[in-house]
Amino acid sequence: MSVWATAFAAVVAFMGIGLVDPILPSIAQGLKATPSQVSLLFTSYFLVTAVAMLITGWVSSRIGGKRTLLAGLALVIVFAALAGTSGSVAELVGFRAGWGLGNALFVATALAVIVGAASGGAESAIILYEAALGLGISAGPLVGALLGDWNWRAPFFGTATLMAAGLVLIVTLLKATPKPAVRTRLSAPIRALGHGGLSTTAFTALFYNFAFFTILAFTPFILHMTPYGIGSVFFGWGVCVALASVFGAPPLQRKMGSVNVLHLALALLAVFQIGIALSGHVGVIVFTILSGIPIGLNNTVFTESAMEVSDAPRPVASAGYNFVRWMGGALAPFIATKLGEEIGVSVPYVLGAVCCLAGMAVLYLRRHHLRSLVRVDAGHTMRDVATVPST
Repeated sequence: MSVWATAFAAVVAFMGIGLVDPILPSIAQGLKATPSQVSLLFTSYFLVTAVAMLITGWVSSRIGGKRTLLAGLALVIVFAALAGTSGSVAELVGFRAGWGLGNALFVATALAVIVGAASGGAESAIILYEAALGLGISAGPLVGALLGDWNWRAPFFGTATLMAAGLVLIVTLLKATPKPAVRTRLSAPIRALGHGGLSTTAFTALFYNFAFFTILAFTPFILHMTPYGIGSVFFGWGVCVALASVFGAPPLQRKMGSVNVLHLALALLAVFQIGIALSGHVGVIVFTILSGIPIGLNNTVFTESAMEVSDAPRPVASAGYNFVRWMGGALAPFIATKLGEEIGVSVPYVLGAVCCLAGMAVLYLRRHHLRSLVRVDAGHTMRDVATVPST
């Protein structure tokens, strides 16, 4: 029950990523802001999330996982509610930054708590975590559209309410987690990135996240649809993310290996980005939804690779990895939207495709750092063989 309570709260936390998608044009209209100004909602959120990742291990090793989760949830509740009261874009961007701090404390710790508490092993726990991510990302646009069609402020108050429910569940169902025997140093995540495999995974994920959040942050402005229409498109996209994360990534890893799956997913994402850039309205909708497939594959494989590629403790590896990769989420929304405003709406997606190719180049040039993933993939295959009954 503690795992499911944490997973539910994780779903709500990830809803916050896609929640604002359907209402981005409404926010721009309501606050008399440009698309690039509104895109700072993502930039402030992910920039603070990325930097805060560096302190999550330091905090949780001193106050324990449960208290860290609750502190993160409390911050999200407060700042999500304050976001709903914003009178200007600057206020909204600032409150989203505070939201990002709470999100970092919760998300980084939630993965470690789920992995530690689940009985099915690290691989199953990570798949559960990624399922929560996919479900949250897919539900977020629907909730945002439903509430945002009434008023653009409502989704923020709705998120605060759902997060309060998650806080109650964790308070009542999650047992107090023991403090680690050794306290994590503030420098530990940066030191962990000195491992060639972890840094390769992290910087490849940075390029991937740039492409990912180009789609998430800029596409609502070129769909020219109502909040319900935008929410429906990104709901379909989120369903593809969830299905690919849970049902697509594991068998492909066993068959092809983690590194090859990453190459395949990045190549597919590049193709779909070019498809968005060159298509009319219907094509934009179709390729946006389909882009959820490689994004789902990448999310699961990148997360598992970051946890397994080095000998650093999982919370420390997660913090270092997320610090680098969320920088892509911080940079992409503003850069992509500004390019779309000033040069052309196809340019952000061409740049996103180039970032996918850059990620593939990093993987190939530094492939010797990822040899440990071959052993991890072999372990997955051996466990599958061991579970096949003899005849």
